[in-house]
Amino acid sequence: MTGEEILPGGFVNKVVRVGDTVRRAVPVRADFARRLLAYLERAGWPGAPRFLGIDEQGRQVLSHLDGVVPWGSGARVDVAADEGLFRVARLVREFHDLTAGTSLAAGSETVCHNDLSPRNTVYRAGVPFAFIDWDLAAPGARIHDVAHVCWQYLGLGPQIADARVVARKVRLVCDAYGLTDRSLLIDTIIWWQERCRRGIEAAAASGDRSMIYLRDTGAVRTVRDAAAWVTRHRSTLAEALR
Repeated sequence: MTGEEILPGGFVNKVVRVGDTVRRAVPVRADFARRLLAYLERAGWPGAPRFLGIDEQGRQVLSHLDGVVPWGSGARVDVAADEGLFRVARLVREFHDLTAGTSLAAGSETVCHNDLSPRNTVYRAGVPFAFIDWDLAAPGARIHDVAHVCWQYLGLGPQIADARVVARKVRLVCDAYGLTDRSLLIDTIIWWQERCRRGIEAAAASGDRSMIYLRDTGAVRTVRDAAAWVTRHRSTLAEALR
């Protein structure tokens, strides 16, 4: 097909733009993601792309969302700005509330995106308005996505000079979302970091080329250091949530 533009960020799964659509290989859990996106479309929620079908090459076709996805050093979006964090948290609350109690949640609190990060967020004028890459979505607990937001959008790790500054932003995310029970938030952030590290290591050991690349370029070390930093500053982060 002519007129294909390779989009940045598709390291594991090559993503191309064709006109006002996005084409990508069908993910492993494609059926759940398709049903979820269809449900969000029926609900009229604008914060996710629309599933449009399968093209002649067997690729998943999604609607293209105009905006900026922060990826690499060229993205000029302050993803940790208070306004952006507030809006991210509200967007998460919106789709959590929409899916809570549905068959998609399958008895869990809600449906979680499970990979919320700036690279999976579309911004307009510096403000987030939609999430992409719903491949890992699954039934789960609300705190799982909130913790992932805190880790990824705040970049929790040793590059942060003052834990007190970022602790205020962790509270901002929780307040904006409306998370009332925050007692397990810091533990859940560390749980995500350890899960990510173990996942990369296990997939690399099984021969997954993309995970081998991540491991060999330092991703495991980076995530391990991030978990150690959160553990070291646990009391400072938790104090801000009281």
